[in-house]
Amino acid sequence: MKPAADSSTGSAAGPRRPSWAGRNYVLLTAAAVVTNLGSQGALIAAAFAVLDEGGDGGDVGLVAAARTLPLVLFLLIGGAVADRLPRHHVMVAANTLNCLSQAAFAALVLAGEPQLWQMMLLTALGGTGQAFFAPAAEGMLLSSVSGKQANRAFAVFRLAMHGAGLGGAALGGVMVALAGPGWVLAVDALAFAVAGALRAFLDVGHIPPRVPGTGLLTDLRDGWREVVGRPWLWAIVAQFSVVVAVVGAAEAVYGPLVARDSLGGAGPWGLALGAFGAGTVGGALLMMRWKPRRLLLAGTLCVFPLALPSAALAVPAPVGVLCGVMFVTGVAIEVFGVSWMTALHQEIPEDKLSRVSAYDWFGSIAMVPLATALAGPAESVFGRPAALWGCAVLVVVVTAAVLLVPDVRNLTRRTKEVAQGIPAKSEQASPAHSEN
Repeated sequence: MKPAADSSTGSAAGPRRPSWAGRNYVLLTAAAVVTNLGSQGALIAAAFAVLDEGGDGGDVGLVAAARTLPLVLFLLIGGAVADRLPRHHVMVAANTLNCLSQAAFAALVLAGEPQLWQMMLLTALGGTGQAFFAPAAEGMLLSSVSGKQANRAFAVFRLAMHGAGLGGAALGGVMVALAGPGWVLAVDALAFAVAGALRAFLDVGHIPPRVPGTGLLTDLRDGWREVVGRPWLWAIVAQFSVVVAVVGAAEAVYGPLVARDSLGGAGPWGLALGAFGAGTVGGALLMMRWKPRRLLLAGTLCVFPLALPSAALAVPAPVGVLCGVMFVTGVAIEVFGVSWMTALHQEIPEDKLSRVSAYDWFGSIAMVPLATALAGPAESVFGRPAALWGCAVLVVVVTAAVLLVPDVRNLTRRTKEVAQGIPAKSEQASPAHSEN
């Protein structure tokens, strides 16, 4: 696919940008920074909003499950829609829904005594917006830069995004402790409004028009064929259906409870999440230079450290140790993330990318609502430490299993650009691509 038409270096009168940092890329990066500043703090605020109203671990799990369930229900439709309509329109509509739902959530918390069902409903609306936003955003970012410069462009994008997440988590924890969760949710609503306004100015003129006449089910079948035809793809998606579920339960449900009971509350938990964000920044910097030849082997080996936070919470480890563990985990997951997106970028055609991304997301989060909803009952039956150790063991077992798939061990970085399904001229060095 041709590079975006806006990927210029700037006018002679204005500041020069790198050739890969076109107008779309700059807008996407700025919007991602804004939303990550708000959303990381909002994750902490939502959990403590439930706890402040007398909720327990089961209630926190229900609210977390309410956000994830619409993702499971609507992701595949969102991916098909994003490959049929202008992606920036889908992104702006999703941001609008997120803004309105978070604003209503903030108003309820600030007014006092929000009901559990109200928090679940508003959180579910936010999850619905994310279901349509994520596949569209992934496809939009990949088409915003030329394939030749994708390595540097995506690395900088991820670095900016994770840096914002780092600041958002740290500030969110402090704001929850000082001002309460309602104001943090209000800031997140404002962040969605600003990000949606930025994304409204994206230009999709460089993207070839979609072929008319195919139905939604046909589009979904085409995306499914792309997934099942690649053993490395469906194997890792199946792996992450377990990994994301147990890690999500540990961090969304047990993490705030351990923080409240043993670590000192929202502030230390926000600090630990901030350490994870710092690790992702370090991982992004590492992957700007390191280009492992066997992409998925290197990435999958770096999934094993995702068991460490659950183990640290099970002990529970002191705040300093937990922060160190979260930092290492952040570095590791970024190595996987860059390697994974490199594989998708070089193997999947542009016109099917949002649908494949939707199947990827769907498989990865399909079990999260069940895991988060069962986290409270599991704690009651087995105890919190045993439940957390179980999460750690599951991560290790499924990651070891996926290494048995030959394509996971053997898929290599190409020396020819094949992103968007169109081979390009050979390059002297193999590019490394990454995307959020």
